[in-house]
Amino acid sequence: MSTKSPSRLGRRLIQLYVGLALYGASSALLVESGLGLEPWNVLHQGLAELTGLSIGVVSILVGAAVLLLWIPLRQRPGLGTVSNVFVVGVAMDGTLAALPEAHTLTVRIPLLLTGILLNGVATGLYISARLGPGPRDGLMTGLHQRTGRSTRLTRTAVEVAVVVTGFALGGTIGIGTLLYAVSIGPLAQIFLRVFALPSASEGSTVVAGGQPRQAILRP
Repeated sequence: MSTKSPSRLGRRLIQLYVGLALYGASSALLVESGLGLEPWNVLHQGLAELTGLSIGVVSILVGAAVLLLWIPLRQRPGLGTVSNVFVVGVAMDGTLAALPEAHTLTVRIPLLLTGILLNGVATGLYISARLGPGPRDGLMTGLHQRTGRSTRLTRTAVEVAVVVTGFALGGTIGIGTLLYAVSIGPLAQIFLRVFALPSASEGSTVVAGGQPRQAILRP
């Protein structure tokens, strides 16, 4: 075994947990901006409004419920999958508790833009660690494998369903939702390259031919 293995694992763990924490923080910035959320957080916010629980706690509960759906889909979670369920929600609630209320657009717009950019950074860190997909992405991958439908179709169908449900429950849809949808892919691609780890056997990066070997995953 290579003497560099422990340091590689250490870097992967750091990338995983820093990425998950930043993902939760970025989601909190979008919540505080009030200008629109990512698809799953529209649902989380709607359920939070309905139940009186914090959005972070709802995120944890939904993540755990989605993870249970992996069983009939025969998906196998990794350390990153299980960590995702808890770290993102805790980081989101912690960041929201620390942020002052934003009332004016001069504050809310920078919060939105910073949140989207930070989300791209977090996605690059988290995925590049290669320690397991988020529970929601594993659900989409499992549906793709079980139904034979394309990953894009299953992702679109699931995310439309959660947005519509979340909006009906009081979740926030706005310009931020649209801006997030069109920008997160390119941002994630950039930061996947920035944080790519060298291959354990060949010293090559996890990005092949300029594209990541796995689809863009979101916690």
